[in-house]
Amino acid sequence: MHLQERLTAAATWEERFTIAEDALIRRRDDVRRTVDAEVAHCWRQMVARRGRVRVEGLVTEVGWSRKRLWSRFRAQAGLTPKRVAQLIRFDHAAHRLAAGHAPAAVAADSGYADQSHLHRDVVAFAGMTPAAVAAAPFLAVDDVAWPDLHG
Repeated sequence: MHLQERLTAAATWEERFTIAEDALIRRRDDVRRTVDAEVAHCWRQMVARRGRVRVEGLVTEVGWSRKRLWSRFRAQAGLTPKRVAQLIRFDHAAHRLAAGHAPAAVAADSGYADQSHLHRDVVAFAGMTPAAVAAAPFLAVDDVAWPDLHG
């Protein structure tokens, strides 16, 4: 069974986190390779811009073709650049929601076209509404692990 199927089939968040942690440990242990400087640059840009980045702009910055960037990024990060940017943007939005900001303001601040776009991404990534994500206790631990990233 593929990772995504196992995560979908899991009944609890605890099971999902265990599955994800096991997959990451296996990947780390199986793949001890260096990351291309271009891939690392793209990653840093996505994090610095909180996911609000166009992949075509990154292609231009690193001087690779779009196909090469997607291929190398996926091989080294496990996801496409677009998916990583979406997840980073979602993470920022989820933390803004948890901080008590209104969904419409979070959508605008996080680069979503509108509040319904934010709602769709939150449901797709978290499986719950923005209100439920805002109240989720797991967001509180990130202030320790990732200080100053969600302000």
